[in-house]
Parts: sequence; structure tokens; C-alpha cells
Amino acid sequence: MNSNLRLIKYRFAALISFFIFFFLPVSVPAVAPNNIFGIHLAQPHNDEIDKAAELVNGKSGKWGYITLVIQENDRDKDKWQNIFNRLREKQLIPIIRLATQPEGENWRRPEVKDADQWVKFLDSLNWVVKDRYIVLFNEPNHGNEWGGEVDEKSFYQVSLAFAKALKEKNKDFFVMLAGFDASAPSWRPGMEDEAVFLRRLAAEDQTLNTIFAYVDGWASHSYPNPGFSGSPYDYGRGTIRTYEWELAFLKSLGVDKELPVFITETGWKRGQRSEESVAEYFREAFEDVWSQDSRVKAATPFILDYQAPPFLDFSWKKYQSSDYYYQYYVVQSLPKVKGEPDQVEKGEIDFSFPKELVAQSKYNLKLTLKNQGQAIWDKNDGYELRIDNDGLKGSVLIGDLKEIKPFEEKTVDFSIKTDGEKEKEAVRFVLAKGGGEVIQSKVWQYRVLPLPSLELKAGVWPFGKAIGDSFEVQIFDIDENVVFKKKGVKMEAGAGQINNIQNVAIGELYRVVVLRPGYLPRQEYHIFESGDNSVKFKPLLPFDSDRDGKLSLKDLLLFFTKPFHPL
Repeated sequence: MNSNLRLIKYRFAALISFFIFFFLPVSVPAVAPNNIFGIHLAQPHNDEIDKAAELVNGKSGKWGYITLVIQENDRDKDKWQNIFNRLREKQLIPIIRLATQPEGENWRRPEVKDADQWVKFLDSLNWVVKDRYIVLFNEPNHGNEWGGEVDEKSFYQVSLAFAKALKEKNKDFFVMLAGFDASAPSWRPGMEDEAVFLRRLAAEDQTLNTIFAYVDGWASHSYPNPGFSGSPYDYGRGTIRTYEWELAFLKSLGVDKELPVFITETGWKRGQRSEESVAEYFREAFEDVWSQDSRVKAATPFILDYQAPPFLDFSWKKYQSSDYYYQYYVVQSLPKVKGEPDQVEKGEIDFSFPKELVAQSKYNLKLTLKNQGQAIWDKNDGYELRIDNDGLKGSVLIGDLKEIKPFEEKTVDFSIKTDGEKEKEAVRFVLAKGGGEVIQSKVWQYRVLPLPSLELKAGVWPFGKAIGDSFEVQIFDIDENVVFKKKGVKMEAGAGQINNIQNVAIGELYRVVVLRPGYLPRQEYHIFESGDNSVKFKPLLPFDSDRDGKLSLKDLLLFFTKPFHPL
């Protein structure tokens, strides 16, 4: 498009927006950044979800939107939980439109009694973000979407029952009425004008505020008509700004609630416009229209991949090809916002640490993080584990968090160094994100005691008591890590002494090993106490002639063929 012409159109749109700003109510934008880019999916397979993420998040964004349809005969918890988990990993927010199932040429008309099963199923899922976006069915001013006949009264009763049941079950359900066909004619019983439909809906509820007490947002099918080929700079009903007309009309009917807008269907039909023209229209729609209106929370054009009539000309993916039309790459290249949707944070930080440490020591410990919420705890998304004791921050080291997904448990390394003795110390662990606390642990209270000593008692086979200064002592913790090692330990008359044993915790179990070249190692388990400790070993056996620390046939042959030198 000629740049001057585009500038003229942009300025004209800005002028119109000025008047709309003063004559139509505009809600205050959300504090948290929001990525409005989205797409409508027909089949949420993993490869399709991946391509959707590449489209709506691009290189710079996060948490775009995906509109999905769940039919009543497809309420498989495992299937949809796996889909939600994939969306979570790809940082995509689902908008779920409910559907019944086909009956001949029509969709079965939903009934009030259907609400319970839907609510039970939807509430059984661990949703991707805190807001559980639900659209109650589809275009009820089309008879074939409502059992073959337009029926405002039935739609009102069903929608009220569903909305009320969802909100009473969990306030996090974000309920929207079905999107309407704003260009449908008044041709009952097959179709009804949206304005007429809404007036009759208001007759069921006077000002409509009864049902809108349970409705949180407005789902709009803002198609660029006529013929799905209108300009992105057109205004009013039957354009990509149809939602503006709808909100104003709802106000005229007495709806006093400010409704954020989710454009769950929109788009241009190829054939009416060239591939390049459609791509440019999408660029202008996102950049100059929807992104400029704080009421628009999401725009999910119809449809990423549809390989058959009647929606083949709306598909962003080429027919029988792995490639996509130009509009995909144009929209993908547009700058995106790093969205920050609220997620339910729930979980535990579990540990069982010793309560008595010793001075001048280092301890390598492990915590267990249990994620029971919605977010994935990962360093790259700003999550970190820290302590709330400023005085100890220079003495501790905590491992990075890496992809701890909901309902997963993972261990995190934690090390702490002690200096001098201390009668009492307290530490609480905090899972934080972006400076804010997510969850806290219980308090770990401990004290730091003087370094203990260790007396060694050992004999040798067959000559009696161990003597010499070539002994080595190693101490292992329950995870088989060496926490203390000392060479050149001197033994006299079968006894030796090591003072100032570091890195052991009082009251904890350790494996103490004594070694001497040419002899097989001996070990004993010992719970260290404050002060003096003593460990007695079984006699050392002189059967490690090759000095590899274990008994083998070679050791026995060498033992009987070479002179043996006792200790």
C-alpha cells in the first residue's frame, strides 16, 4: 500500500477514534501487560499449537490467545488437560467456546439441565491461567446453531443457567455470551437481526443486568463485511469494529457493565481480496485498530488451519501444504507484548534439615518443591528460590529453578556455610517471581555448635592392634557425598584421634570409613554427637595387594606369592 495513502487512513482513523473516545465509554486498561494477538484453532494438535505460538507470540511476545471449541461429546479430561498443559508450555491463553453436537444440518439446542455436566468437566481441569475464559455457544441468531430455530427466550434461560452455575462453582470462570452474526438478516425462524435478537433478549430481563451480573466480557464476531472483504478502516456494524456498535447497543438496552472485548472470530476471505491485500489488512487491523483500543483484550481471527469448504478461504495454512499464506508471516513479524496474566500459585517447599550444625563447615542439602498451581516455575520466567534472612545471604547458595510444571516435584540444591558458634538462627525459604513472594516455607531453626572430635579404634588381621601414620579417614553423608576427609592419621596401640571434624551435623547418621594401603577398607555407621565421638572398626584385612580398595582374585594370588609386610 502507498505509504501516503496509509498515513491518510491512519489519521482519519485517529480522528474517528477521538470522537468515539468521548461519546462511547472506554474501560480503563488493565495494569498488567496484555498480548492481544490470537488465532482460532480447529484441531489443537501439538504441531498446530506450536505454529499458533510462533504466530501470536512471535519473537518478542508471550501469552497470546487461542480460541478452541469443545463439543459435549469430546469432554475427555485427559485429552484436554494435555492440551492445556501444552498451551501452558507455549504460553498461550485458551478461550473455550462450548458446543453441543451436530444433529443433521443443525447443532443440538443446549438445555438448562446440561449445565451441571459442563461445569463439572470444566472445573476438573487445571487451567492455564487464573481467568477461565468461557464462551457460551455460538451465533444464536442463526437457527442452525440453536437446534434449527432462533429462540431468544431459550437462549436467555440456557445462558443464565450456565453463567450462574459457572460463577457459583468458581469465580475464576470468565463468562461470555455467544458471539453474534452482526450481518444476519431478520428471516425467522432461520435467522434474526442481532439488534432485534438483543431487544428480545432484553425483554426477558428488562435491562439485561440480571444475566450480565454473571457475564464478565463480550465475545464479538467482528467480520469485515460485506462479503468478508471490507476495509479495516470502516466503522460501525459489520466491520472489524462491530464490537463498538455492540457495546453501544447494549448500553442503550440498559447494560451498565463495562465489558472487555474478545474478538473470537474475524478475518478476510481470500478470493475477494488478494493474498497480499489480506495480509496488509491484518497488519492494519492489529496495529491501527485493535491494539489502539484498550477495551480489546484479544483478537483471534478465524482460522489457522481448515482444509475443506466452507472455510478453506479463511484458512491461514495453504491447501494441502505445510506452508502458510503471507498473512501468517506478516502478523508473526509484528511486535508483540510480553503478557503477564495472573496464574494461581500454589505449592509447597519441603525439607528436613538438621537442627544442630557445627562451626566452620559447609553443608550441601536439598529442598523439594511441589508445584500444585498453574504456572511453570522456571528461572527464565523470573522464578527464584531465596531465603528471608539477609544476614545469611552471603553464606548460602541455592540452585536455579528449571521447568517445575504443575503437579511435579523436583529437588533443588541448597548449600550453607557456617562461621562461628551461634546459639540460634532461623531461615525461611521463599519462592519469588519478579520481586514478589509466591509461596513460603516453614521456618528452619538451627544452632551452630563447636567442632566435634572423633576417636578411632581398629585392629588388623592377624597381628592385633593397628599402628602407624598412613591411615586415612573418610566420612560420607546419607547421599554418599564425602563431607570430610583426612590423610596421615596416626594410630597407636589400635587407637587414633581426629579433632575438629567439619561438615557434619549433630544427630545425623554418617558412614565413617578407615583406609590403609594394602588393606581392605572398613566402615561403620555413626550418629555424631556434640563433643567427643568414638568409632570402633572390625579388624582390617590385608587382602588389597593391588590397592584398588576391593577384594579380587588377583589380590589373593599376590597375597600368597609375595612377602607380606605387617603394619
